Amino acid sequence: MLFLKLFAESFKFAVDSLVSNKLRTFLSLLGITIGIFAIISVFTMVDSIRQNIDKSISSLGDNVIYIQKWPWEFSSDYQWWEYMNRPVTKLSELDMVRKKSNLLVASSFLIQTQVTLEYQSSNAENVQISAVSDEYDQIKSFELQEGRYFSLAEINRGSNKIVIGAEVAEALFGKQNPIGKTISIQGDPVDVIGVFKKEGQNLLDFGLDNAAIAPLNFARQIVDIRNEGLNPYIAVKAADGVTNEALIDELTGIMRALRRLKPREANNFALNETKLLSNGFASLISVVNVAGGVIGLFSILVGGFGIANIMFVSVKERTNIIGIQKALGAKNYFILFQFLFESMLLAIIGGIIGLLIIFILTLALSAGLDMDISLSFKNISLGVLISSAIGLIAGIAPALSASRLDPVEAMRAK
Repeated sequence: MLFLKLFAESFKFAVDSLVSNKLRTFLSLLGITIGIFAIISVFTMVDSIRQNIDKSISSLGDNVIYIQKWPWEFSSDYQWWEYMNRPVTKLSELDMVRKKSNLLVASSFLIQTQVTLEYQSSNAENVQISAVSDEYDQIKSFELQEGRYFSLAEINRGSNKIVIGAEVAEALFGKQNPIGKTISIQGDPVDVIGVFKKEGQNLLDFGLDNAAIAPLNFARQIVDIRNEGLNPYIAVKAADGVTNEALIDELTGIMRALRRLKPREANNFALNETKLLSNGFASLISVVNVAGGVIGLFSILVGGFGIANIMFVSVKERTNIIGIQKALGAKNYFILFQFLFESMLLAIIGGIIGLLIIFILTLALSAGLDMDISLSFKNISLGVLISSAIGLIAGIAPALSASRLDPVEAMRAK
């Protein structure tokens, strides 16, 4: 009870001091506010970017292997001409992979290019169209807002059907219902049978909002599916319980046999997985995190020195009062707590203001950028913890000097 009473009295002295010295309080808060804003805003943006990247990569499927000419990650002994000489993935290889593999559950051949879609006087430019074979819907996860996906017969027959993204539908049709409308791709008519559900901004451009999907056999009329510049590839999804490593080992053997590679010859194909993208971005984000942390640390240290200087001024101004308190029986630890509470309270209030500014900015950026940016509980806790620590450290020296004052000398001070 005695400790709680001392705690309450010390806290009251600290609050009274902050209220009675408004300008000094404001200047002290400003330093910590800027420091917390600098360090936590960096962590918040990095966390938000990481979450959006992970969301983008996860849309590709974490149990899907991509058979391609080019790897997503180059080795240290990378020789560009060796990769240039590799053959591109062929449609005929899809059939052999399906026949030879025991570990896949679905596989599909894909090519992607950018086209302009037209409907009457409206057009949608730079739309990424994916020409796909059957089983693509079992590999790529997506939701339809309207309409339906292709039937197997439409895929095999190469029907002039298309499924478009939400942004494409809005650009072409506005508020009209796109289903059943006929649009044009490079002069070829194609019927809209479905619209993908709007996904929002995708940092890695893996989303379907500004995209379209058409049957591969129909796309032969638009593009050359053997064109190396389009980088055709085969996507293979592992069966339940099958690891990526096991599927990669099996596909390596199958592809080497298909391409008749000798035991000592290097692979002339790449087997890519989303983990390669995640690892690459994780390294980059770690560097940004460290750099942002260092910059924020310097900012918050400046705020800490500001609080320490102002606390020394406060001790000097209240030396006479401290002497009177000691003469009336106040213990050293009471004076110590009094100034420590004042220092920590300053820092915590400054930190909370900084966090509040970040929260407001995250709401504005989320609305303006159409990207999920949020201030996590982890970063809020980190901001309050850092503020408390800086306040405690900055207040120790002034508080100790105040608690060690001689009461007689202190009362004589002017």
